[in-house]
Amino acid sequence: MTSAHAEIPQNQQGNAGHTGVASPAVDGVDGHALSEAVNAAFDATISSLKELVAIPGIAWASFDPAELDRSAEAVAAMVRAAGMQDIRILRSAKADGTNGGPAVVARREARDGKPTILLYAHHDVQPPGDRALWNSEPFVAEERDGRLYGRGAADDKAGIMAHLAAYAAAVKVLGDEFGLGVTFFFEGEEEAGSPTFRTFLEEHRELLRADVIVVADSSNWKVGVPALTTSLRGLVDGTFEVRVLEHAVHSGMFGGPVLDAPTLLARLIATLHDDDGSVAVAGLVAKDDVKVDLTEEDYRADASVLDGVRLAGSGTLASRLWTKPALSIIGMDVPAVDVASNTLIPAARAKFSMRLAPGQDPDDAMEALKAHLEANAPFGAKVTFTPGERGNAFSTDTGSAAAQVALWALGESWGVKPVEMGIGGSIPFIADLMEVYPEVQILVTGVEDPDSRAHSANESLHIEDFRHAVLAEALMLARLNVEGLGS
Repeated sequence: MTSAHAEIPQNQQGNAGHTGVASPAVDGVDGHALSEAVNAAFDATISSLKELVAIPGIAWASFDPAELDRSAEAVAAMVRAAGMQDIRILRSAKADGTNGGPAVVARREARDGKPTILLYAHHDVQPPGDRALWNSEPFVAEERDGRLYGRGAADDKAGIMAHLAAYAAAVKVLGDEFGLGVTFFFEGEEEAGSPTFRTFLEEHRELLRADVIVVADSSNWKVGVPALTTSLRGLVDGTFEVRVLEHAVHSGMFGGPVLDAPTLLARLIATLHDDDGSVAVAGLVAKDDVKVDLTEEDYRADASVLDGVRLAGSGTLASRLWTKPALSIIGMDVPAVDVASNTLIPAARAKFSMRLAPGQDPDDAMEALKAHLEANAPFGAKVTFTPGERGNAFSTDTGSAAAQVALWALGESWGVKPVEMGIGGSIPFIADLMEVYPEVQILVTGVEDPDSRAHSANESLHIEDFRHAVLAEALMLARLNVEGLGS
């Protein structure tokens, strides 16, 4: 997930060279000691992250599951090295009876009436894709120009290491005074859509119960400026097929009276957006009330938009990214150019991904898209719609005690005021967390930045911002240990 950013006032501009808090700031929280603890262990933290990047743990059926198991075992060993004793590798069954990905769970019980904090990240990664697009080996972590490159270096093995390093620093500094309950929950199938997540929560409801959940799987505003994510879009995906013939026929003998399936698929896809690029599916929720705006210049740079390409949609850029729907075609089944023959293609298929504004019911969105495609079938072609995954959006305010502590910690660590931002991406399992634990306070934090290129070639992590993220979480744990969550 990535984000563009607005103009930040000069007193909020990031300082990538800032290496720790300037003052303890709160009684009982020794910011200097925590900073020293994080820095003393930082080289080892980066080395451990490199070890994790080297393991190609991918939870897709077409990849070797042994690597995913190896990834879970490596994470469990690192949790043990951080000082946890009760460590388990757990799985839940999928609907077809096969096992889901291995999750690493470790728990330290709270004492003295202090709250329990669940720290979430995931150890599985996206496939590397086309090796030719990478400037270095995807599963060999490489440092270049202040960044660490490799698949999972940012999404989300850095999230795991941020949790472990922050916990270790807090325990080292606070010693016997550390009484927080802490649960590590490192999922092993997030990039495959978390197919057993809800079942896993239900089966281990008490083991995972917490007062605060920190999901380290989002992005910061920009290099040098931290953020707390306050909204995420929902998601529906699936496929639709256009069919015009029972079988392929000679394009010369039969071409003319009937249009081929790829052409009609293209015409159908073209109906999904208005002339200005706004999603043209009726009945979808869309809002234009985002308080923080984004600059077109920075968005173009972050998204690598080519010169001359006009941006799509209407309203503020922030609303187009965070609180309005976005519909993309992410795959197509048509003959490849290199193997194409002179035939009329009878059928063609496309896969869609539609991001949903907060407040949108995913089931309603799926039905709206299905109705649109069927109503706009070109030339009477047969359209077959196959729904896929669906997930709810997330939206929260920052008035909770945990959010206020998190914002304080981010500001102390980076030395600048954090941004409360939305994200155009989706983390559908957050809705499951909210339903199973309705009283929990959920914080969505990040180790990424707009150039991390998660899911893409040359994925990377900004190393100094990662250091800030570790320190911010250590500060947050220390302050929650002192103050709890209030009344």
